[in-house]
Amino acid sequence: MVNDLKWITREKAMVDRIACPWLIKNFVDKEAEFLFVPQDKVLEVAQKEGAIPFDALGVELGHHGEEVSFDAILKRYNLTDPALSLLTTKRKL
Repeated sequence: MVNDLKWITREKAMVDRIACPWLIKNFVDKEAEFLFVPQDKVLEVAQKEGAIPFDALGVELGHHGEEVSFDAILKRYNLTDPALSLLTTKRKL
């Protein structure tokens, strides 16, 4: 688990941008601080603040093909809890 990092995403949070902070706070970084900025400022502010961008265009922890940001965070931080896999877009019904 990482600690005490800043995380940044687009403002006007919707479902994925609400699920991701929950996932980060509970399974990746209990002391996480979240920044919400306009879409066109995410990368600029991330660099200035030393924040990890998520759920934004062109970032590692973003959408890739059919995978959403939640899936990218699970993969990047090797989160394998079976309960979390039920929340992914790749779950089998």
